[in-house]
Amino acid sequence: MLSRLDIVVASVHSKLRSDRATMTERMLRGVSNPHATVLGHCTGRMVTGSRGTRPLSEFDAARVFAACAENNVAVEINSRPERQDPPDDLIQLALDAGCLFSIDSDAHAPGQLDFLAYGAERAALNRVPADRIVTTWPLECLLEWSRAGR
Repeated sequence: MLSRLDIVVASVHSKLRSDRATMTERMLRGVSNPHATVLGHCTGRMVTGSRGTRPLSEFDAARVFAACAENNVAVEINSRPERQDPPDDLIQLALDAGCLFSIDSDAHAPGQLDFLAYGAERAALNRVPADRIVTTWPLECLLEWSRAGR
């Protein structure tokens, strides 16, 4: 089924408190999947909100972002205000690694699509160049990228 999708977001959704080595390996397997195009909410953190807070997952961010760059997988800038994921220091690390980015709403309801503005603001504050944000590209370019090598 994944081969039929234009965009595939690989995200860890369980056992977020696993040790650093385990989390790193899980993420590396995700971004090395030939169908993956985006690494989603990489730290899994929650900084505020009605669901409480959750600390960052521990992982070797340098290795994971190097793998993202190598595999042409974009790093998600998650637009949900309660996530702020990845934190600014990891956005900078991903920039330095040569990663592409995807600004995603992580919407779970139609009204939450407005969260995109928050993600765009975070990208601007972190000086992420627009040409490295795949969700700013014309559709034809986005689809060409998403299909390259897959």
